[in-house]
Amino acid sequence: MGCFDSEAETQDDLEAVRKKSIQIIAQVPVIVAAFHRLRQGKEILESDNSLGEAANFIWLITGNKPSEDMERTMDICYILHADHGFNASTFSGRVTIATLSDVYSAVTSAIGTLKGPLHGGANEGVIKMLQEIGDLEKVDAYVDDCLANKRRIMGIGHRVYRVLDPRAPHLKRMAQKLTKELGEPKWIQMSERIAELMLEKKNLNANVDFYSATVYYSLDIPTDLFTPIFAIARTAGWTAHMIEHLDGNRLIRPRAQYAGDEGKPWVPLGER
Repeated sequence: MGCFDSEAETQDDLEAVRKKSIQIIAQVPVIVAAFHRLRQGKEILESDNSLGEAANFIWLITGNKPSEDMERTMDICYILHADHGFNASTFSGRVTIATLSDVYSAVTSAIGTLKGPLHGGANEGVIKMLQEIGDLEKVDAYVDDCLANKRRIMGIGHRVYRVLDPRAPHLKRMAQKLTKELGEPKWIQMSERIAELMLEKKNLNANVDFYSATVYYSLDIPTDLFTPIFAIARTAGWTAHMIEHLDGNRLIRPRAQYAGDEGKPWVPLGER
């Protein structure tokens, strides 16, 4: 998008950055949907301006107008994922914009950080885990095996919260409702049992990724679009942080403290 913007370098004009941010928020879901349609060999659809952003995205990827329940579900997911303090991707975006790089580059930095499986990619890991388990009766053995072999259980625990992620209950309720309507309760049943066991055995709670996986899967969204949807929602938060940082900008330059060996002898190059 930045390549097509002849005025991308306008970091000194907050109003211009704000307008570009709004454009990015609107364009990212359209790009994701177009990519998905093209890889399926289907025609790219035009946005329906009568729809809200969440409903329009579902229309663009499926070709079907969503029900009110589907639209509300996706809209709530967008809201819950829009911002969450100085998480890794937001911090990455702020570091980039602080150098007075353009907003497109800063969003690209944030996307690259979000891609990591320990950040935005976690909900993809959750649904793959549930598919691997396959059945409610196998959950206990799976969790025990993971704990015994120190394997990470995706969607459990949080770097900030030591209690239940306040976003998780909302997603849990939506997952319960969707799976009941679709007649596929095993996904939420497995999720609930995993969450119960992890709280009991490790005192760890579910996070926002844990139940969002079942929500997106129930909406028939391809697994590899889970993280792009996270990016679609978080673009609003990223750009808001960037605008905030530019208003009184300071370069972010953390200091490093050497923690290696001290007093090591110098060895001449010829003796190494």
